[in-house]
This record gives sequence, C-alpha cells and structure tokens, in this order.
Amino acid sequence: MKTYAMCLLFPALVLTTTGCKSLFSSSGQRARTPWQTFDEAQTAFDKVVPHQTTVSELRSMGFDPHSTPNIKILTYLDLIQRFIPNASINIKDLQPDVRACIESKDCCHAYEMEIDMTDNKRYGNLALDVFGFNRKTKTTGWRFKALLIVKDDVVAYKLRSGEPNVDRMEKKVKPLGPLQELDNVVLKVIGSF
Repeated sequence: MKTYAMCLLFPALVLTTTGCKSLFSSSGQRARTPWQTFDEAQTAFDKVVPHQTTVSELRSMGFDPHSTPNIKILTYLDLIQRFIPNASINIKDLQPDVRACIESKDCCHAYEMEIDMTDNKRYGNLALDVFGFNRKTKTTGWRFKALLIVKDDVVAYKLRSGEPNVDRMEKKVKPLGPLQELDNVVLKVIGSF
C-alpha cells in the first residue's frame, strides 16, 4: 500500500513543483557559426564584393570552410546540379559570371553556407500531447543561406536567401491518438493475406 501511494505521490509532486509547461519537450538547431543573428550574417555577406574579394579576404571575413563549421565546398559539377536542375534550363540562360565559372571547370568552386538557428517548443494540453491526440509546436529563430562562387581565387558571384524571422505554429491532431498509427499496420497485415 505504501509503494502504491508513493507511486502516485511522486508524479503529483513533480507536476505541482515543476508545472506542466516545463514537462513539454523542446528542441533546437544551432549551427556553430561566428554570426549570432541574421543581421550579423547579412552584414558579413554584404562585405563580399564580386570580382574584388579574394579567397584570403573571405577567410578573414569568416567564410573559410577549413575554420568555420558548416560551410560546404562545391565543385563546378555541384553548381551544374544547382543551376541547371533539368533540361528546360540551358547554360546560356544562366547569369554570365555563373556560366563562365561552370565553363572554366576546375578553375571554379563555390562555398555554400546554411545556418539554421531555430527553437521548437511544444505547448498546449500535456496529457493530449503525451498520448498523441493533439500536438502543438511553435518554431522561432532565423535561417540564412549563402552561395559564393569563386573563380581563380576571386569571388565571381554571390547569392543569398533566408528567413530573418521564423515564427511558425504547427498543429497535429490525431483523434485516435496512438491508435491512429495502427491503420498502416492493419493495412499491411491485410495486404499480406
């Protein structure tokens, strides 16, 4: 009887002392980067001047794949896949600096950087969330992408995109809760007969 009472008392104490909000799961993505905000990344990117900025200057600005994490080195073949994804786009359709870089083959490479600084926090009714009936997630933060094409150790072209202010709400409702996932299992079992 005492162990049963203790088993009920412990969760009650946890709920009353921590609050339900702290029991929700949360996650985040943090890329190691010298820039802590979208504006800092944008300012560094704006300092890069095509046809002037050299690879050694890129290193001093923080765009060095050997010392700055999460920067990919792309070959001209990778650039072809990014800029000419299908037969409807011709190399003649590309921006002249991009086209010249791809045509120069081994004299060309690029640096691709993707920074994802987001936090995911669950909220709502804890019991409905735990059992999978109703899950609500709020995502906040920022994302920044940059592509720097280098030809003969000088930046030939630059391109950036991103989301300076990520603020999304996601809601997943499963009326049957954990049983909702069983529909695929039942269909597979029926299909195997």
